[in-house]
Amino acid sequence: MVKKKKFIETKEKKLLSPKMDVVFQVLFGEVGSEEITKDFLKAALNEEITKVDLSKNPVLRRIRLDDKMGVLDVLAEIDDREYCNIEMQMSNKDDLIKRFLFYWAKTYARNVHNGEFYEKLKRTIVIIITDFEVKGLEELEYCSKWKIIEEKERKKILTDLMEIVIIELSKIYKNKNMNDKLLQWTYFLDNPKSEEVKKIMEENKVIKEANEKLEEISNDEIMQRIAEWKEDGLRLERGRQVRFERELKEGKEKAMKEGRKEGIAEGRKEGIQQGIQQGIQQGIQQGEKQEKVHIAKKMKEQGIEIELITKITDLSKEEIEKL
Repeated sequence: MVKKKKFIETKEKKLLSPKMDVVFQVLFGEVGSEEITKDFLKAALNEEITKVDLSKNPVLRRIRLDDKMGVLDVLAEIDDREYCNIEMQMSNKDDLIKRFLFYWAKTYARNVHNGEFYEKLKRTIVIIITDFEVKGLEELEYCSKWKIIEEKERKKILTDLMEIVIIELSKIYKNKNMNDKLLQWTYFLDNPKSEEVKKIMEENKVIKEANEKLEEISNDEIMQRIAEWKEDGLRLERGRQVRFERELKEGKEKAMKEGRKEGIAEGRKEGIQQGIQQGIQQGIQQGEKQEKVHIAKKMKEQGIEIELITKITDLSKEEIEKL
């Protein structure tokens, strides 16, 4: 009698998306990722970089976190002379340009403390990577760089202390120049399992190293849980945003109809517009808070320490204890 071989069906391990902010922070911000982050920054800034220091970043995979900074960005000190903050932006929200300026100002302010001299302020760069097209930048390439310049004839740059780099992943497939090192990195960030990335890794050893670290992160139980909670939160936020936009559109159409019927004065119309704008802001803020509460509940159910939950969600200890 011939024994039949037993075939055990194995489920392919899920590779976490490097675009997810929590995964991105560990991939590029964790001590030990210096070569990965340095290679990405050299490509993004088109500058020679000798050393990158990531020690100021808190690490999500630690149970205890002593650093008080936010955990979803990456702060890199370059060659002991400048700071670079890297932000991954998955949600297309209002006032994005204002947000980008705030990210830069927040990083710049880290350079100096009360009572210290302004000469301690270092060149500060913010790199924002978006998973969507930024409104107002539709005609630009996938990577645009911004500084303060004189607006008339000379176009002189006021200072080299400020630079904002915006990378839009939704535009990268319009560019097929695979010799572009930054484009190679963006292909990896957008879809590390693609055939293009497999070819890229044959030549680019640092991206191959980044992919190996991504696989290691994807096998980390804590990171798996955090990623699941973030995905749940993003789905909830997107669902709320769709409903809110639909309700806003319906409310706006109703207000316009009523305005035409009753002959509302111009000042009244402006009031309606202001009310709509306030409603948008309140809806966004409520959605963000609900997402954080949802993630915190999941983490608390799994027995994660409250200190770690506060770092990830920005909720207070008291708010979490009440959940």
